[in-house]
Amino acid sequence: MAPQKRKSTSAGAEDASSKTKDTKRIKSEPSRYHPHAQQVEDFGIVLREFYPPEMSNERCAAYVNGTLERPIETLQKAYMVDSTVEQRNAIRANLAVVHWFKTDLRLHDNRGLQMAYQIAREHQVPLIGLYILSPEDLTAHLCSPARVDMTLRTLAQLKCDLSELDIPLYIETQEQRQDIPQRIVALCQQWGANHVYTNLEYEVDELRREAQLIRLCAENGIRFEAAHDTCVVTPGALSSQQGKQYAVYTPWYRAWLAFLHENPESLEIADDPGSNPGDARKHFAELFESKVPAAPANKTLSDEEATHLRRLYPAGEHEARRRLDAFLETKATAYDEDRNFMAGDHTSVLSPYFACGSLSARTAVVQARKANKNQLARNDPGFISWISEVAWRDFYKHVLVHWPFICMNKCFKPEFTNLQWEYDEDQFQAWCKGRTGFPIVDAAMRQLSHDAWMHNRARMVVSSFLSKDLLIDWRRGERYFMETLVDGDFASNHGGWGFGSSTGVDPQPYFRIFNPLRQSERFDPDGDYIRRWVPELREIEGPAIHAPYERGAGDLARQHGYPEPMVNHSERRQRALERYKRASQGQ
Repeated sequence: MAPQKRKSTSAGAEDASSKTKDTKRIKSEPSRYHPHAQQVEDFGIVLREFYPPEMSNERCAAYVNGTLERPIETLQKAYMVDSTVEQRNAIRANLAVVHWFKTDLRLHDNRGLQMAYQIAREHQVPLIGLYILSPEDLTAHLCSPARVDMTLRTLAQLKCDLSELDIPLYIETQEQRQDIPQRIVALCQQWGANHVYTNLEYEVDELRREAQLIRLCAENGIRFEAAHDTCVVTPGALSSQQGKQYAVYTPWYRAWLAFLHENPESLEIADDPGSNPGDARKHFAELFESKVPAAPANKTLSDEEATHLRRLYPAGEHEARRRLDAFLETKATAYDEDRNFMAGDHTSVLSPYFACGSLSARTAVVQARKANKNQLARNDPGFISWISEVAWRDFYKHVLVHWPFICMNKCFKPEFTNLQWEYDEDQFQAWCKGRTGFPIVDAAMRQLSHDAWMHNRARMVVSSFLSKDLLIDWRRGERYFMETLVDGDFASNHGGWGFGSSTGVDPQPYFRIFNPLRQSERFDPDGDYIRRWVPELREIEGPAIHAPYERGAGDLARQHGYPEPMVNHSERRQRALERYKRASQGQ
């Protein structure tokens, strides 16, 4: 998924020998991978220093039919191999227990942390928190400067919260991400820790790394345990009557609700850790002096950007839970009716907190259920609708685990890899800068640039516009989002772009193409969203705000420097239909 977050991810997941073979193949059979392979390379779809050439559609099919082992299966196998089980069962507690924080930067409802705390308390030894910053991962996974800043600020708050419990949080930078597993082993040996706990991340690179850690730790007398914590319902727990993974949200969501009804323990909130059971300040005093590092040079914000974003998104789990409570108390009941309107303040804006793990999805669902008179699927439609939105985060991670090739620069429907995309840099830059001449698209893109966040309805509009009106390869837009969003999450971002480009799990056929004008009139009826983000159009009154050049306000728009529409939507819609049809037919 080159263009993305690559949070842990991706095409880079293929091993070195596979990379060499694929490199040779793409040169000899470029059409097997993509009919415009060189244009894809030149357009910056993938960070090639980290990830190999695009895999073939046949290889995607091998993951679907089980010929290729999924990374989650690699992880499960690492746990179940007889030698590993034997080694792990023989390990006893030593001088400390470690919890490795990743995207779970909180004390409340953190299952891996609670498991580590219980072992430390059982043996009366110190609990140590560990966080490893990997600049290579930040680059390879396309983490935006806004998200990096949010993470580092959250770490600072977490460090303070842990310190109040006499738990140190040791933070270090590891330049070579491939060295992280061995470094964790070395730190455990240095501290005399025979137990390491963490929470699973479901991207390809992370699952394979954790499988490696299980074996590596066991070989060195260390027990490594990775908990399922990110999702409310563990990936793999839901299947259709035919025993298959759901690829459509609605039946999946019904199964999700039924599972939670039948397995209420899935919504049990993990206790916060108490005071450190061991005397960490005596035995590990130097770890308390660990500092939160500065952002890498390529992930820094300007002073102006930092001030603005820190005001918009104060860091830490206390702020996350405050926002959750405020939303449920004041806005949630109207959420079902108002959530698609882009002007105003109708949504929770909790996605930055979900992304860095300062708020768990489980906590959000439990609190919403409580506010809804302990109901998940009945009673107030506002609460029900919001719970469903949180569930989408689970759904996209379930899809990622079962179809891992989406983490390798491929789409869920690989046949659309071969669609005749455009690679027009000027049009792409006009889209990025909000200079397309379509007011609703431009307002959304300017909101993204200014606030590192965008309303969900707006995300649908701009992704459809890029992939359908401009027919620009959706993966470039996916990458741009990851490099800009404060809430960049690979699975959700990929899922959203799959929806907008009709290449993902969305069951609707490719001929659903958003009309920017209709979306604007329906979800920004008074033009308030447009006027906020496109100041050139603020003097335009009435319906002309949605299409000034078509509705008699062209002179005023031109006077203020607003561009004319860069394409004709009707013509581009027809062109998109023709190309999607050819691709779907294998032409």
